[in-house]
Amino acid sequence: MTAIVRYADVETGTEIPEQVYPVRRIDLIRYAGASGDFNPIHWNERTAKAVGLPDVIAHGMFTMAQAGRLVTDWAGDPGALVEYKVRFSAPVVVPDDDNGAEISVSGVVKEKLDDNLVRIALTARSGGAKVLARSTALVRLA
Repeated sequence: MTAIVRYADVETGTEIPEQVYPVRRIDLIRYAGASGDFNPIHWNERTAKAVGLPDVIAHGMFTMAQAGRLVTDWAGDPGALVEYKVRFSAPVVVPDDDNGAEISVSGVVKEKLDDNLVRIALTARSGGAKVLARSTALVRLA
């Protein structure tokens, strides 16, 4: 179990260490089943390439969830996430091999607010590209 982060122990500039989340095609299939998003660009290479993508891509919400996971794991409480915003800037391309892709996510506390709230700026990358832009999370700490 992750320790719960306390508001008093965090300052502006506090870094959330990078985590790397693997993404394989089977993860996309499982996510499609859970989300109901069976768009073939997320599992069929022919379809993905036919619409101009380099290969199958991860669901945007799957990518967003991995960045959110960094925050909730760090805070030690999934219910601490009050607000979460991202812009998608590049897809996570997932090749059909044993390695798949990786999403690397890190964060930094940008602002301490009233009521034990902190604003966190997130960075998410995959394949050398920034996949989420202007990503922020508002978190209520203990």
